[in-house]
Amino acid sequence: MSFYSEFSEQYEEAFPLREEVSGFLRNHFPEQGGAILDLGCGPGHYCDRFQQEGFTITGVDLDEQMIDAARRRYPDVRFECMDINGIETITERFDAIYSIGNVIAHITPEQLRTLLPVIRKLLFPGGYWIFQIVNWDYLLTLERYAFPVKTLEEGNLAFHREYEDISEEQVTFHTFMQSEKKRLFDERLPLYPLRSNDYLKHHASAGFRLVGLYADFKEKEYGKDTDSGAVFVFRVRAS
Repeated sequence: MSFYSEFSEQYEEAFPLREEVSGFLRNHFPEQGGAILDLGCGPGHYCDRFQQEGFTITGVDLDEQMIDAARRRYPDVRFECMDINGIETITERFDAIYSIGNVIAHITPEQLRTLLPVIRKLLFPGGYWIFQIVNWDYLLTLERYAFPVKTLEEGNLAFHREYEDISEEQVTFHTFMQSEKKRLFDERLPLYPLRSNDYLKHHASAGFRLVGLYADFKEKEYGKDTDSGAVFVFRVRAS
């Protein structure tokens, strides 16, 4: 069982829906409805928001506990328990596909190169592919990085995240949840960093056109030497 499974009930509290994120994504959706795919949807709160706004949304996540939590909370939304490396089995096409929360860093560069043509095939001509990751250009200059601790359940839980053994090939993602009396989980997972130029190169090879690269969802200018996120916006050329 991964920490995502053990964390499924607290995930939405730790990472609540942010209006600047939903607004940024919505600005790349069709004005009147449309089909949207969320890769790595977690507990499904963004899917629910977009469904309520009239979009046809499908949420995909590998973690069964996350999908179970999403289905309980948002029974009117379609959720599928699926590895994003297996989305070639999806038969629908979409106006936009997005992935937020550093999900893409969980797949290897080889898997990414295989995934991108699948995403392109699933998008309608002119469709958008948007993903958010951490700023690997900056983090790869460090040996270790700790995120601010998140306090949950009225101060009864502390959620810790840090990157250890940072290298060009792999980063160890260390997470643990601490209560007053005990550590609820403690896990290390591999992440696969890529510099922004590598993401651009792989997407160009797969037939995507870069529309924007930002430090956050407020469209702050991206800088390789700043402690920020990285939000990539690509588009499939209309034929």
